[in-house]
Amino acid sequence: MTSPRRSVPREDARILSLPPYKGEIAAAYARPEVLALLADPRKLLDAPAAEILLDSRNRVGAVTIAVGAAAAKEVVVKEYFSRGIKKLISFFGPSKAEKAWRGALALKDAGFETPFPVAFLEKRDRGFVDKSFFIAERIIGAREIRHLFRELSAEDLRPLLAALARVLFRLHEKGIYHLDLSDGNILVEGGAGDAHFYFLDTNRVRRRGKIGAAGRAKNLVRLGVPAALRMDFLNSYAAAADRPLRKSFVFWYKLSKSTFSARLRFKKALRLRALAKKLKLQ
Repeated sequence: MTSPRRSVPREDARILSLPPYKGEIAAAYARPEVLALLADPRKLLDAPAAEILLDSRNRVGAVTIAVGAAAAKEVVVKEYFSRGIKKLISFFGPSKAEKAWRGALALKDAGFETPFPVAFLEKRDRGFVDKSFFIAERIIGAREIRHLFRELSAEDLRPLLAALARVLFRLHEKGIYHLDLSDGNILVEGGAGDAHFYFLDTNRVRRRGKIGAAGRAKNLVRLGVPAALRMDFLNSYAAAADRPLRKSFVFWYKLSKSTFSARLRFKKALRLRALAKKLKLQ
């Protein structure tokens, strides 16, 4: 059994072959000292100096690596675990790490900001993904937008939401669809007048053709925009298209928002029931 065919790398990337791992690396990072570190990417996360940011379904950590004699870069390493049905499906397509690599490049090529993609590696067993890693530069000083949603006053949040709406409109116009466009996957750097929005979780980024109104509205509902400012946000999105907000767009947004919220409540109830059963409270 063989893994899915990989496309020829871009001019600014190089093929990685570090058995048992394969992948691609940005040309700027294709240096002997970096390749030596990537020969066993698990050691990057296991190193005492690594800062573990997340350890659940995936493992994410930040670590500083040497790039050249006098340069050092702080990077984020994301390890994807392959289990169950997703492992079976992986035989027929790219790993999550390769999807993250492709998604990051798609964003950058279209003029959007995301942490600079350094490399991806994957290890397959008889064609099935066993482990995969995506590595990107760390953005220092930026914050998840969900924190700003909670901390800023409505007066300060309005211009930031207007700037975000303009970026998201351009994203959709370019045919880019982020399947998990949530508060935790957008970093903000700077103020409303010069804000930079960095998109994370790029394995969920897809290139599509034309995105219709219903699809656009549905794509916005994971953002936890405060209820009192949602119409302002939607009006800013419409203004980016130089047209008034349409009632049909508001309808699709509200319908998708209510469906999404109901699904979250259902999942939360299931988790609570499972916890109660585990603790023998019911």
